[in-house]
Amino acid sequence: MALPDRPGNRRVDGLRNLLQDPHVALEFVIPGRGDTLRINGTAVVLADAPYAQRMAVGDKLPQLIIEVAIGEVFFHCSKAFLRSEAWEPSTWPTQDDDHGVPRRAVIAKSLERPDDSLEELDRYYGIGYGRELY
Repeated sequence: MALPDRPGNRRVDGLRNLLQDPHVALEFVIPGRGDTLRINGTAVVLADAPYAQRMAVGDKLPQLIIEVAIGEVFFHCSKAFLRSEAWEPSTWPTQDDDHGVPRRAVIAKSLERPDDSLEELDRYYGIGYGRELY
């Protein structure tokens, strides 16, 4: 199994962990399903995988690929996930809710970009943010 690097925050801090301890666990969650698939194994970070071209998006090759040697595969029971109502939109907090999570622009203003206005940050983190990676 291989996981390509994709554009994001351009930080590779998490990959340092793999260099120190290659043991990984991957949890696959499919919206609408209660059960999850778990894969345990060991990983290596590759900068020159011979199959990188097959993982390109347009003309953008992944800079790194995490290759996982699978040790075990199993399903987790769905009881706790179903009880959490994670897939039930009526249970989700909203940004206007006292218990909701602030939108990305508010978090950025508080922690990362205090000199930018909320309007600027809302535009930056708005609808195109995740769609314009490539």
